[in-house]
Amino acid sequence: MATRKTTKTTPDDNLASATQAMADLTAMYQKMGMNAMAFMGGDWMERMSDMGTEMLEFYTQRVQADVELYHKLLHCKDLKEMHEIQGEFLQRMINRYSEETGKLIEMGKTAMDGGK
Repeated sequence: MATRKTTKTTPDDNLASATQAMADLTAMYQKMGMNAMAFMGGDWMERMSDMGTEMLEFYTQRVQADVELYHKLLHCKDLKEMHEIQGEFLQRMINRYSEETGKLIEMGKTAMDGGK
């Protein structure tokens, strides 16, 4: 009766095989020109990260402002006060969005100009 030869693989063999496959894939992409972002460098990536951080901070502030709005609305005494609260909130949000848009435009210009 013929016997089948089996080879056992260990987790280390699997890891080495996966690592080699990733290295081969990365080398293939580089040959194909897929490393186009490399010219942008670490400074550009840092500026893009700063923009992401800025946007997340803005979103956090917006959620806080919404919670404050709902709290005020829950405690208002009449329709006139409700309209005043909503009007103030709307004006504040228009101002905040305008400020934030300007800030992000400037950050984007800086990122595209190479940090100048």
